[in-house]
Amino acid sequence: MRLLLAEDEKSLSKAITAILKKNHYTVDAAYDGVEALEYINANEYDGIILDVMMPRLDGIDVLQTLRAQGNATPVIMLTAKAEVEDKVLGLDSGANDYLTKPFASKELLARIRAMTRSMVGNNQTNSKLCLGNITLDSATFELSSPTGSFTLANKEFQMLELLLRNPKQIISAEQVMDKIWGFDTNAESNVVWTYISYLRKKLAALKADVEIKARRNAGYYIEHTEEQ
Repeated sequence: MRLLLAEDEKSLSKAITAILKKNHYTVDAAYDGVEALEYINANEYDGIILDVMMPRLDGIDVLQTLRAQGNATPVIMLTAKAEVEDKVLGLDSGANDYLTKPFASKELLARIRAMTRSMVGNNQTNSKLCLGNITLDSATFELSSPTGSFTLANKEFQMLELLLRNPKQIISAEQVMDKIWGFDTNAESNVVWTYISYLRKKLAALKADVEIKARRNAGYYIEHTEEQ
């Protein structure tokens, strides 16, 4: 899952980015409101974390611009302001949630999971994505079936999460690279095939009744392969 963090305090931005990456998110960091809008207009994000007090353009202005453009990406406002009026302004401007500094990293992660939960259909229960006999738990990064489980590495988890959030939908290697590695990566696109191979081996070991399939010159998709 790819997030944009817009926070002008660079030490805090680096700390939050490290926490998010450790928890299997891909993160782009912007340090002012104008830069945040440039990132948003150039990329597709699953969620946005906006500091309210930023130079050049504050978080409220960024949020109002997004919503005026019809951009419905979930947004958490991050701010040192705790007054009710400020929270009401943020929420009325289209924010999905509002978190006051200082905050615990566990709370931020929980709010991100809650913020993005509505993006998924009926195949998610709490922090879990399910398809066929497999379950992917975003709280523990564990892939499981009735026969066992694996704790997935960062990129493995993000790739399987992306596929499970879009069952039967073809996702190109370029889309995977953009979502998981980010636009400024130096990785080659064949790394996607490498991680698909890792996931297929784990699914086979778990006797999963789902399969990651490839469509030539198009991309990859996952589907439930029921017994005939």
